[in-house]
Amino acid sequence: MKIIVKVKTKAKEERLEKIGENAFAVWVKEPAEKGKANLAVIKAVAKYFKAPQNKVAIVAGLSSRQKIIIIES
Repeated sequence: MKIIVKVKTKAKEERLEKIGENAFAVWVKEPAEKGKANLAVIKAVAKYFKAPQNKVAIVAGLSSRQKIIIIES
């Protein structure tokens, strides 16, 4: 499955919200530095889809707020 994720960092609480058919918004507590936010996004997406973290990968947008993520089944 391929999804588009818009990331908001330094949030008070972590959450994931569906905003379109394959589009999601993710709020993470971690700052966007040294890949901390990317790891938090992977954890949040894996938890939402009940998938192992090693099956979730960011394929585009590593340094952008908008990312493309693939979830393997």
